Amino acid sequence: QVQLVESRGGLVQTGGSLRLSCTASGRTFIFNVNVMAWYRQAPGKQRELVARISPSGNTNYLDSVKGRFTISRDNARTAVDLQMNSLKPEDTALYYCFSRDVRSASADGYWGPGTQVTVSS
Repeated sequence: QVQLVESRGGLVQTGGSLRLSCTASGRTFIFNVNVMAWYRQAPGKQRELVARISPSGNTNYLDSVKGRFTISRDNARTAVDLQMNSLKPEDTALYYCFSRDVRSASADGYWGPGTQVTVSS
């Protein structure tokens, strides 16, 4: 079993910044073979992938956050961070941390409970 714990989100003004962290743990969890990602879900919308980072550090971003968000991983802390700059009201959502073992044939992984980010206009 894997536990993912996100840091508290918050309320920020348009143009502001916020950093989310997610710490992963588990008795058999091996952080450096896991893809780590951040997803978000706004009210009435589907959950979407915001950013993903592979075990080797390759990253992918949702087009609307490119240039504003940066995902990074710290193997020593077994943590993945999401630095969010130039925040917009449309970034308001519940943000979820996700992990998946690259050795697994399944697309299933583990989810954190989510943390709320609200951007005021």
